Amino acid sequence: IPTDFTSGAELWLDEYEDDTIEQQLEEIFDELRPLYQQVHGYVRHRLRQFYGNDVVSEKGPIPMHLLGNMWAQQWSSIADIISPFPDKPLIDVTDEMVAQGYTPLKMFQMGDDFFQSLNLTKVPQDFWDKSILVKPDDGRDLICHASAWDFYLVDDVRIKQCTRVTMNQLFTAHHELGHIQYYLQYQHLPFVYRTGANPGFHEAVGDVLSLSVSTPKHLESIGLLKNYERDEEALIKQLFLTALDKIVFLPFAFTMDKYRWALFRGEVDKKDWNCAFWKLREEYSGIEPPVVRTENDFDAPAKYHVSADVEYLRYLVSYIIQFQFYKSACIKAGQYDPTNPELALDNCDIYGSFEAGQAFKNVLSLGASKPWPDALEAFNGERTMSGKAIAEYFEPLRIWLEEENQKNNVHIGWTTSDKCDS
Repeated sequence: IPTDFTSGAELWLDEYEDDTIEQQLEEIFDELRPLYQQVHGYVRHRLRQFYGNDVVSEKGPIPMHLLGNMWAQQWSSIADIISPFPDKPLIDVTDEMVAQGYTPLKMFQMGDDFFQSLNLTKVPQDFWDKSILVKPDDGRDLICHASAWDFYLVDDVRIKQCTRVTMNQLFTAHHELGHIQYYLQYQHLPFVYRTGANPGFHEAVGDVLSLSVSTPKHLESIGLLKNYERDEEALIKQLFLTALDKIVFLPFAFTMDKYRWALFRGEVDKKDWNCAFWKLREEYSGIEPPVVRTENDFDAPAKYHVSADVEYLRYLVSYIIQFQFYKSACIKAGQYDPTNPELALDNCDIYGSFEAGQAFKNVLSLGASKPWPDALEAFNGERTMSGKAIAEYFEPLRIWLEEENQKNNVHIGWTTSDKCDS
């Protein structure tokens, strides 16, 4: 293990086994920035219509307290204010799940069935015996945040989740089972290799399943979505909602670690620590704090991962590679063809595809025994991370947003804010 790290930044980045990882990520951002700026411009325009020009400026950053999340890391909770085509219903099968008598157990059984349909490993009996899938009613104090656990024995894997019968929890159940599947696929390896190929791989695997399960095609096939008309307006609205989670998160995730790398490397004077944080958030996300901040404040550590010293790049990497995995799996499953609108990437369901399952098996069974480019190559023949698959997934939305923003003379980009006083 190398011991000549010059700072904590190099220690964290070492897990990615590539000296060019920072440069790669900057290039991916350059690739995706036009899409992010179109989303940002559209959202700022809609918020100006809703709150007025005194609250939201025409060309400045968006005041983050209007975005429905303390960190402005995802904006989906204000979808009812900013979504296009308000008359189009959002896909939400929660009521149907309740009507059909779904239970937390059934939700996890369906997730297990999804993995089995890919010819992957059925969860062992110990999983059902030892997991906590519903909140215990015996008064125990339990952290309900969903989590998957590997006890590093044979077939001893568990989930702890206070599951509720909702659509989002159905997706979460599939995500957590993705971790479980990874544990099961690499449990034959020595202890030191029983982890993801890099910190982002574990998060990405479950999200690929969630992308597939959340498609209208899959929800219809399991009898939860009925009489859904997937016209262009419905498509754009659904892609827009996904972008409020997936695209908006990317610059946030990048700045969480870019900021700390700079501090670890001594590139920021201590007297500027707080304003450096806000400057970075503004540069990449185009947001500003709700009130003026000064160097008497220290805002970054209010984010759990900063206070707890948890590296954050894993989430950024997972959001990028999950779309690479998903696109490749969809092609292998015969569910995506860029020339055929009936086989669109955002409505691809890989359920039942042995070919997609084999690709997963190739990468998951390696654990951390090979460098992650080798693991990525084992899945789809690529050795580098790329933003092309995300861009492809959201391309119909980007085209629509460009036209809509031009029509409304929306300013793209943002001017500099004066909300931090050093």
